[in-house]
Amino acid sequence: MNPVSAQLLEACIEQLKQGELTEERLRELGKAIGENGSRRQSLLYLQTATTAVTSQVIGMLQVADGEVSDGPFDPADWPYKTVLDAINAGWRVIRFPAQLLSSHGPDVHVTCEFILEKWE
Repeated sequence: MNPVSAQLLEACIEQLKQGELTEERLRELGKAIGENGSRRQSLLYLQTATTAVTSQVIGMLQVADGEVSDGPFDPADWPYKTVLDAINAGWRVIRFPAQLLSSHGPDVHVTCEFILEKWE
C-alpha cells in the first residue's frame, strides 16, 4: 500500500472510532487504493560475467510499459554499467544470478543473469 493510501486508511479508522466516518471518506480511500493498482511492473535483465553486483554488465534486456527492448546498440550508452548502478537507480533485485552457458562467438563461457524490478 502506498503512503497516501496508508494515511487515508488510518484517518478512516480514527473517524470510524469517533463515529465520524462518511461514505465520501471511504470513496476517497477506495480511489487512492485504485490508483495504486494502476502502477506497472518493469523488469530489467542484466547479464554479467560474475555473480558480484559490481561486475560489469555485458548484456541487458528491459521490459517497460509492455514493450521489450535490448537497450541502446552501443554498450557505452547502456543506462547501467553494473548491477549496483541499477540498484542505486531504484531497481530491486528479484532473482540473483543463475549461471548460464552462453556462446557469443567461438568460445563458450558462463554468464550470470540478474533480474530486477521497478514499479512505476
